[in-house]
Amino acid sequence: MRTIATDAGVRLEQLDDGAFWRVVLATPKANILDAAKIEALAQLFAQARTDRALKAIVIDADGPHFSFGASVEEHLPERCAAMLASLHGMAGAMLACDVVCVAAVRGQCLGGGLELVSLCQRVFVSHDAKLGQPEIALGVFAPIGSIALFERVRRPVAEDLLTTGRSLGATDALACGLADELTADPTEAALTYVRANLSAKSSASLRFAVRAARRAFVERYTREIERLERLYLDELMSTHDAVEGLRAFVERRAPAWSNS
Repeated sequence: MRTIATDAGVRLEQLDDGAFWRVVLATPKANILDAAKIEALAQLFAQARTDRALKAIVIDADGPHFSFGASVEEHLPERCAAMLASLHGMAGAMLACDVVCVAAVRGQCLGGGLELVSLCQRVFVSHDAKLGQPEIALGVFAPIGSIALFERVRRPVAEDLLTTGRSLGATDALACGLADELTADPTEAALTYVRANLSAKSSASLRFAVRAARRAFVERYTREIERLERLYLDELMSTHDAVEGLRAFVERRAPAWSNS
């Protein structure tokens, strides 16, 4: 195994002569997806696109929780345009790398963390996993989640998660398709899955299979994410409640909604 750590708090482990990567969010316990971590992930996905030996990426996290989500401070009005552009760029790089991605989830997997997981082909969760899109509690919405969740679960489930902000436990996540396997050790289960199912495959052929299977989704994501980003920046962030919800979270107080 070859290990490469970044200053941004992301660790890359190259396994089985580079056939598999384990990309680890390495700032427990929250593993916040801040601008630096998002840029590091985007660079790794860009690197993955050109690595001919690579067959799959396991996305994992140190500590008891996968991620509490993206940095709320970086979503405040003065910084949110840059944050959304980088977050959506990272997701685009992940979809463009044409590599099988699987997630190993423990504990809380929220907001931007669940958006990252929702873009994976397969999701392994521990018994204590909690998956949710709590953005609405802050007065905002999840652009990537508003596209990606509908690829994994039925519309009523996706809309419930996006409009209530509630989290699903591991059993419920498995039942609705948000997770694919419930296991005591998601990391081991994810690595076992890719080794058992992909080791004997051609990495070149796998990329074509990924591209073919995801073509319609990637085209829809690319088309819709720009529209949702504009909806977020041009309309949502001009409302009182979006700014109030974000500031209230940062200031650790209850929001005072004006319903406008």
